[in-house]
Amino acid sequence: MRPLTAILSIAAALLLAVATPLPASDKPKPKDYALIFGTVWGPDNRPLSGVPVSIRRADEKKPKWHLISTRLGEFSVLVPAGDYVIWAETRHLKLLTGKRLQPSPQVTVHVNRNERVDTGLHLK
Repeated sequence: MRPLTAILSIAAALLLAVATPLPASDKPKPKDYALIFGTVWGPDNRPLSGVPVSIRRADEKKPKWHLISTRLGEFSVLVPAGDYVIWAETRHLKLLTGKRLQPSPQVTVHVNRNERVDTGLHLK
């Protein structure tokens, strides 16, 4: 019986140590992010699904995020505050739409921390 009591005491002490919240000063601070939300529009002004969307920081050359628009034509990504360039990749869209679409112009957006920015990409 004694070993069981010792094991239960140790288990209770460990559970209490894990369940005790950290003091406010020891908690890691959440990072501040912004949300870029957008919709890809087709030539007929209807949302297009399955469109590859690329996003890069304005001061960089290569895209850092690659997304696919949802069935409602929407895309979203959490990013650190700053300036971003967004565009739709239209090279393979002929398979989805049956016609060749012109790429959308690149859209530049600025987002502050804890902010949401809405944008749209219009294909021709």
